[in-house]
Amino acid sequence: MKVLMVSWEYPPVVVGGLGRHVHHLATELAAAGHEVVVLSRRPTGTDAATHPTVGHVAEGVLVVAVAEDPAHFTFGVDMIEWTLAMGHAMVRAGLALSKPGIGDGWVPDVVHAHDWLVAHPAIALAEFYDVPLVSTIHATEAGRHSGWVSGRVNRQVHSIEWWLARDSDAVITCSASMADEVTRLFGPLPAPPHVIRNGIDTRTWSFEPRTRRVGAPSLLYVGRLEYEKGVQDLIAALPRIRRTHPGTTLTVVGDGTQVDWLIDLARIHRVRRSVTFVGSLEHEGVLGHLHRADALVLPSRYEPFGIIALEGAAAGTPLVASTSGGLGEAVVDGVTGMSFPPGDPAALAAAVRRTLDDPVGTRRRSEAARARLTSDFDWKSVAAETEAVYTDAKRRVRFASGRPDIVERPLPERD
Repeated sequence: MKVLMVSWEYPPVVVGGLGRHVHHLATELAAAGHEVVVLSRRPTGTDAATHPTVGHVAEGVLVVAVAEDPAHFTFGVDMIEWTLAMGHAMVRAGLALSKPGIGDGWVPDVVHAHDWLVAHPAIALAEFYDVPLVSTIHATEAGRHSGWVSGRVNRQVHSIEWWLARDSDAVITCSASMADEVTRLFGPLPAPPHVIRNGIDTRTWSFEPRTRRVGAPSLLYVGRLEYEKGVQDLIAALPRIRRTHPGTTLTVVGDGTQVDWLIDLARIHRVRRSVTFVGSLEHEGVLGHLHRADALVLPSRYEPFGIIALEGAAAGTPLVASTSGGLGEAVVDGVTGMSFPPGDPAALAAAVRRTLDDPVGTRRRSEAARARLTSDFDWKSVAAETEAVYTDAKRRVRFASGRPDIVERPLPERD
């Protein structure tokens, strides 16, 4: 098949787990014999004079990195305007694929959108080429904000997500909990979402068995520093952990809008000297921290999947994770790691203590987590399942639709 993927991040422009997901999926599909083109973008804040649109083949995938237009928008300030401008540039680049001498008349069999930021170009290109639109919803605005979308920008993002989900001929989510969430928020959809888990390439995350700990315990967090990631709960739990395990330290790898608040929070809880914020790191830096840590703690309050849990498991790092969303499916409590309810620092501290106090059981769980990756989270399986969705998707007749009713209250509890 000829597959046109549209994503606002793709290596080397990577913001979070979405970029890595699209990269692995695209390269696995290309390795399986499909023609894959990825429409992505140049780095934020550049322009066409310094960073023009370029197309290059990497790992069998044609990557078209689209230049930013001259209009002066800043993502952090003008998010919707910036997104629309990016989408407009992507539409022009996507249309150019069918022109002789540029894309040599290349026409896709399917358009695959990844999240709301590329809704406009993906919908436009699928309509222009008259091919099925498949969308992967990696997260939702309501979920990221504990069910609230009462702000102006929140409502705008929610409405774009609603439009993308309902205009798609097939929707993919990375966990059963996300499928439930998408159905609650955007349903009724033409068909139930397909649940296809994220994958992991274990070859790039070398396994290092845990040895008997010497010295004070070392905890690790890797991920974005945003409220929904729950790092505040980990910092609040650290004094409890240090009372039974003196000298315990926490290393925080990642960046985000909450970094200053989290630093202040560490001071409030009197653990500032025990918490090290190292910022974002490249692959080898993250892997080194994973190999040194006594536990990778993932305290998310909202997590569609949590690919870092797979990366930690691949590296052999003991997992301590909340049961939020996809994390509850990625980590099996007592089998491949230890779990705790999200937003509960006391339960988090107890799960960490159980991990530190039981080295034999912890090593057994780490080995089980690594073994599970090759059976449940293999990228070849992910690509094959995605290919099946492409094959089954049929472009349906569209009807005009109004705007959605905006959810301005917390989502109802699930039964």
